[in-house]
Amino acid sequence: MRKAVVLLSGGLDSATVLALAVRQGYACHALSIDYGQRHRIELEAAARVARALGAVEQKTLRIDLGTFGGSALTDDAIAVPTGGVQKDGIPVTYVPARNTIMLSFALAWAEVLNAQDIFFGANAVDYSGYPDCRPEYMRAFERMGNLATKAAVEGSRLVLHTPIIAMSKAQIIEQGVDLGVDYSLTVSCYQADADGRACGVCDSCRLRRMGFEAAGVNDPTRYFTADA
Repeated sequence: MRKAVVLLSGGLDSATVLALAVRQGYACHALSIDYGQRHRIELEAAARVARALGAVEQKTLRIDLGTFGGSALTDDAIAVPTGGVQKDGIPVTYVPARNTIMLSFALAWAEVLNAQDIFFGANAVDYSGYPDCRPEYMRAFERMGNLATKAAVEGSRLVLHTPIIAMSKAQIIEQGVDLGVDYSLTVSCYQADADGRACGVCDSCRLRRMGFEAAGVNDPTRYFTADA
């Protein structure tokens, strides 16, 4: 089987991408990143999802972007927005260089595994305006990867797959349901509690809930707030 590294956060999008890669016949090596995010409980979800969907293995790599801060997801002094999905500008939940860092680690592991394929659940439709989720960024990273690695220079060119990048959240959920993804295993909330229950009011929760509603699929998310 052809090997692939799949970045797996434990959320809805990355779970769907892992299921797609498995369906396409890849031997999937799931990589999760503990970057100091306040919703670190998602990493437990990643392990559950990897097992359920048949990943060959799952590794969690630990770094600490909280040392730099600068994001509501890594700095306790910055509150997670709960007033509704921001329409203009880049919200404070953007983590500086996060996707570049995560993709770089995936690139390193792929080269060690002799894998030419990386799968990433970036989405440029129902997202929060993050610049490192855009298709042009993904194309640029793929070009960089093919310039930067011994494997590519010797002829094993990298392909960065972003299969859900142009899909709405509803379309992603519909695809996942067809693939048999159990979304009750996933955690998407930016401030989930220690039991993995969601707040229901952060941007990620709102986008997730709207996706299930638009898809006409029962939302299995567990919430900890009365408002949810």
